[in-house]
Amino acid sequence: MASSSIATRLALFLAIFASLQHSCVSYYEFQVGDNDGWVVPPGNDSKMYNDWASKRRFTVDDSVRFKYTKDSVMEVTPTDYERCNSSYPNFFSNNGDTIFKLNHTGPFYFISGVSGHCERGQRMIVKVISQQKDDYASAAGGGRSIGASNLVVIVLIYFVLLYLASYLF
Repeated sequence: MASSSIATRLALFLAIFASLQHSCVSYYEFQVGDNDGWVVPPGNDSKMYNDWASKRRFTVDDSVRFKYTKDSVMEVTPTDYERCNSSYPNFFSNNGDTIFKLNHTGPFYFISGVSGHCERGQRMIVKVISQQKDDYASAAGGGRSIGASNLVVIVLIYFVLLYLASYLF
């Protein structure tokens, strides 16, 4: 009878642990250009935003936030990106604080909709990878860093599990 009780407690403990671990999955919101925001790069640095994007790992359901004044952001086709063509965007916003959800794997192409800005370097390609690849990269040491808020959640979960384990066993 005692072994049945221990097995039940162990199953409950594992179920709680699994559900808490699943709730830690989070998605990230990246601020494009960090503190500079979405602006025409200084000195027509055409690689500024692609350099910024290449230093980050984007996964499905992450989002990118564009902060700007007197400008716009468009998501366009690869051809329109190369030509800086803003005639037929897939997505357009000019509200000054645009959040774009990365809803599939593969590349997303962004340009400014203001005439001449794209040609002066205000454009970016964001490459979205699958979560599984990101998990593999993390295990290999190339993944995302854990944010402070996520670290706090993980530590709290750890202590809750220790507390529960002390009562269950």
